[in-house]
Amino acid sequence: MRRHFAALALVLAFLPGQALADRVLARVSISTQTMKVYHEGRLLYTWPVSTAKAGKITPAGTFEPEFLSKNHRSRRYNNAPMPYAIFYDGNYAIHGTDQIKRLGKPASHGCVRLHPDNAKILFQMVKAEGMENTRVVIVQ
Repeated sequence: MRRHFAALALVLAFLPGQALADRVLARVSISTQTMKVYHEGRLLYTWPVSTAKAGKITPAGTFEPEFLSKNHRSRRYNNAPMPYAIFYDGNYAIHGTDQIKRLGKPASHGCVRLHPDNAKILFQMVKAEGMENTRVVIVQ
C-alpha cells in the first residue's frame, strides 16, 4: 500500500501541475456567462461575466496569467478602460468593465469582463498568490 502512495506521489509531482500547484483558479463558463473563483480548491465566488459577442471569440483552454495591469487602457478599442486586467493569452484578459448592465450576456471582443469590484478582488488574489500559482480555465 505504501508503495502505491509513493508511486502516486511521484507521478503527481511530474504532471504539468494544474490541480496541485493552483492556489487560485478562475473558471469561466461561456455557456452560462459565469466565473467561479476557487482558492486552494474551495469555491469562494460565483460572478456574472461577459465573454465574446457574436462574431468574436473568447478562446477556450487552460492558461496561466502572463501579466497584470491595474489601470490598463485598450490600444485596440479607443482607449477603453480595462481596470484590474489579468492578461492570460496574448491580448486576451480578464478585466473590469463599465458596462455592468451587460454582464451575464456575451458582449466583449473576446476578453472576459467582470464587475470592477470583482475584478479588483481577483486581481488582488492573483497578485498575492502569484501568477505561477494561478490558472484561468475557460470552457464552453
